[in-house]
Amino acid sequence: MDEAEARAWLVSTFDVPRETLQRLDAFVALLRTENERQNLVSRSSLDAMWSRHIADSAQLLLHASAAAGSWIDLGTGAGFPGLMAALLHPAAVTMVEERRKRVEFLSAARETLQLPERTRILGSRVEVVEPAKYDVISARAFAPLDRLLALGERFATPQTRWVLPKGRNAKTELAAAEASWQGEFRLEPSLTDADAWIIVAEGVRRRAKGKSKR
Repeated sequence: MDEAEARAWLVSTFDVPRETLQRLDAFVALLRTENERQNLVSRSSLDAMWSRHIADSAQLLLHASAAAGSWIDLGTGAGFPGLMAALLHPAAVTMVEERRKRVEFLSAARETLQLPERTRILGSRVEVVEPAKYDVISARAFAPLDRLLALGERFATPQTRWVLPKGRNAKTELAAAEASWQGEFRLEPSLTDADAWIIVAEGVRRRAKGKSKR
C-alpha cells in the first residue's frame, strides 16, 4: 500500500470528509516538525506517514466493535493508534504515555486534529494508572505480548476486545504468551504490511498455575 492508496483507503473505508483530511495533513506537518526535536517516528518512515502510521493504525478499528464506548491505548508514543482511534471511532479514548515531551506533542496533536473533549491524555506510566474498565485495549510497539497482557489486565473485562498490532513476530509472541494466558486469540493479517499481523483477543485471563495449554 503506497501513500496514495493509503489515503484513498482511509477515505473510502471510514467515509472521511475533506475537512478531516485537511486536519490529518496538518497533523502530519506537525509531526514532521516535532520529529526534529524528538524521535517520534523513524526518519525512514516520514515519507510513508499515511501507509506506515495513519492507515496502519486506522485498520485496527476494523477489529473493534463500532458500539464500543471506551478505548484505552497503552504507550501511545507519537499517537498511534490512539489519535487515529479518537479521530475515527465514537468511543471515549484514553491515551497513556509517560514521556513528558511526547505528552506535550499529543496535546498539540489533539488540538490540531480537533479531537472531541472525551479524548484524554494521561502522562503516566501504565503501571500506576488508576484501574478502570474499557471496551477496547490497544498498544502498538509497546511491549512483548506476555508483558502487555499483564500490564493491561486491570483495564479489561471478559468482554474487552484487545487489538494489538504485532508485526512479523506476532505468531511467536502469541505462542509464548499462551503458556500463561488463555482466551479467544486470533491473528488477522495487516492490510498495510504483508509480513505483519494483528492479534485480536477477548476473554483474556491468566491460566491457573500448573495448567498449560493443551
